[in-house]
Amino acid sequence: MNREETNKFVLLLLVIFVSALFISMIRQFLMVILLAGIFSALVSPVYQRLLARLRGRSSLASLLTVVLVIFLILLPLAGFFGLVTAQAVKVSAAVTPWVEQQVSRPEAVSHFLRSLPFYEEIAPYRNQIISRAGELVSGISAFLLNRVASFTFGTLNAVLMTFIMLYTMFFFLKDGVRLLEKILYYLPLKDQDERRMLDRFTSVARATLKGVLVIGALQGGLAGIAFAVAGIPSAAFWGTVMAVLSIIPPIGSALVWIPAVIILALTGELAKALGLAAFCALVVGSVDNILRPILVGKDTQMHEMMVFFSTLGGLILFGMPGFIIGPIVAALLITVLEIYGAAFQNVLPPVVSALPDDMDEHTDTSTSGSGTNTKGVPVRNKE
Repeated sequence: MNREETNKFVLLLLVIFVSALFISMIRQFLMVILLAGIFSALVSPVYQRLLARLRGRSSLASLLTVVLVIFLILLPLAGFFGLVTAQAVKVSAAVTPWVEQQVSRPEAVSHFLRSLPFYEEIAPYRNQIISRAGELVSGISAFLLNRVASFTFGTLNAVLMTFIMLYTMFFFLKDGVRLLEKILYYLPLKDQDERRMLDRFTSVARATLKGVLVIGALQGGLAGIAFAVAGIPSAAFWGTVMAVLSIIPPIGSALVWIPAVIILALTGELAKALGLAAFCALVVGSVDNILRPILVGKDTQMHEMMVFFSTLGGLILFGMPGFIIGPIVAALLITVLEIYGAAFQNVLPPVVSALPDDMDEHTDTSTSGSGTNTKGVPVRNKE
């Protein structure tokens, strides 16, 4: 190894060490910076229009864009979540007395159990079922109270992080192009590959947010109206919970309305329980099944299973922002694999057809010896 190669090797180690040190130093703000980058890319069209109207005054255009985000998005959300938090406190305060009432007067539960076709089999366990139901609802009550308390104590931190995100968005909008060009300069990738990854990043973030907001608003709104009609108190709170849980396709909303139906049935409101179950299963559930493939799957160009697991994994790893970051990471993985496949297509061997012999006979290929499957992967037929 000559002197020049040694210098490059030492320089590479130095870059890795300093970069790791810097990332460790700002690790508490990495999520905020990432979200600022995502939201800056989404509101970039608004910034570009303001920039054209203001004749190139980038600082003023960026400031006005951030102000619009505050007044059109953040403040209405803050007011709405304030209302939801107040209803959450009411729900938490009302759950414990309800549990005590049901445990001390279990006639409604017994009446519901007798209406079941398999009552004779579960009759010996009646007291245990009532006891477990009381423990379950008490646990839910404690969970809600803890979440509300956690939200209250975390308000100051949320306000600080929101300010940091808006501050970062201002500079991302103003100087984002130059920063991006500088970052891309240090990536040893072809221009078309870099552009491909950026386009996929933006399209997936836009599709995920669009799908979550539209589907969540529709499911939460419809369910909230149904809850109010059924006489369930704090319908706005439960509708918001369903809107948030709609992030998890396709079971998120069912985590709320199924327990609500059970509680209505246990309290003797069988007609309301059946009506709520039918409406939520047929109408609210169909919103996710119809709109999600159109709003999310079409733009992300990912299989529904990939969207499902990337969303769940993102939520587990990153928390609430994971519903955006998870699908983005999955889409970038697919893009990187596609770039890898194109770069090493002369090295990678063709794939032997995985279809059985009898299905191979009905498979249409353009040549007699080889072809491609539905994903464009080279396939060599069995001989």
